[in-house]
Amino acid sequence: MEQRRFSGKSHWYHETQSSTGQTPALPLVPDAARVADRFLLDLALPEESLSACQSWLQPARDLCTRLFPPQVPVSRLRTFSAYDRLSTALTVAQVYGVQRLCNHYAARLAPLPGPDSSRESNHRLAQITQYARQLASSPHVIDSRARQHLDDVGLTCDDIILMNQIIGFIGFQARSIATFQAMLRQPVRWLPGMEMQQDAPPAPFARSDIGWSPALETVALRNASAGQLEALAQWQPQPELTVLTPTLAHEPWSLNALGAILLSDVHTELDPQMRQLAALLTARINGSAHCFDEQQRAHPADEALLSGLRQDEQAILRWSQKDARTQAVVQAVLLITRAPDRFSAAQFNPLVEQGFSTQQAVNLLVWSGVCGWLNRLKIGLGEV
Repeated sequence: MEQRRFSGKSHWYHETQSSTGQTPALPLVPDAARVADRFLLDLALPEESLSACQSWLQPARDLCTRLFPPQVPVSRLRTFSAYDRLSTALTVAQVYGVQRLCNHYAARLAPLPGPDSSRESNHRLAQITQYARQLASSPHVIDSRARQHLDDVGLTCDDIILMNQIIGFIGFQARSIATFQAMLRQPVRWLPGMEMQQDAPPAPFARSDIGWSPALETVALRNASAGQLEALAQWQPQPELTVLTPTLAHEPWSLNALGAILLSDVHTELDPQMRQLAALLTARINGSAHCFDEQQRAHPADEALLSGLRQDEQAILRWSQKDARTQAVVQAVLLITRAPDRFSAAQFNPLVEQGFSTQQAVNLLVWSGVCGWLNRLKIGLGEV
């Protein structure tokens, strides 16, 4: 039987190496690159939903433009190219399996020239891909050794910060799109064999008063630019960003966008107890012990909830059975955090049935996506 050969970029399952063919590789859905809305990817939403979400959609759209411009100048301090950025985005999109997202980043990556075929370039791309896949799918495994591997292949401090922002942002984008697709009752399409994210081990959550220290160089005030100083002054008082700001201020534009999303209606119009519950659940699943401890210290939670979260899923589900409203929140946040590609109206509708308005349900789920972004920044950029 004649063997067929396919270019590695001809579909949205991306590998770190691709063969060169006689004709240019085309993405599976070439039109997916040509969208007017780079964040929602032209998902058709009612006008009232778009208006209600504008406070966080606008900074998210701005961040899409800044993170993935058509061309990226590289330098000695910033080596992350346009190809590196889109390759990382596609790797993360594949982990989450939201097809609209995978199609888009595959279509944008396909026409770009890849790195040269030297051993060094292949090793660099392999390490970037491995790190992105691990931080997206199993954040708790990221440690100083994983960061050292990035340093070993020539990534700079600025590169690593940008890479972590891309990984966290794509996770947020995947969960936002999954939320709106569920709201619209669109059918779920996920690939058989795609694994669901496993919860982090419980041991780190048994402690309290957990500290966090940056693993990368922070912005030095004496050398900071005006934009960096402004970002430091604006965002360090924000509780969720206090420890992250000195590191994230290396790229003040991405910090400003994240801060704007945190201060948007997605945060301020949520019931404080539900907001905290979503934050605790995502931190427990992703393995961000500092986010977990920070939440329960700032707003002491129900001891039965904390006890359940420090154990396993069965203990969490038993606690949530105290009322149907809490149970609906727990089940929705657990699934959209672990497997956004499987999230559907079957999890969204119970929130509305239990008294949430459609917009409140959207805010709760999008907020859990923001929490996952923060979890990954804490894990990727520092040590507890």
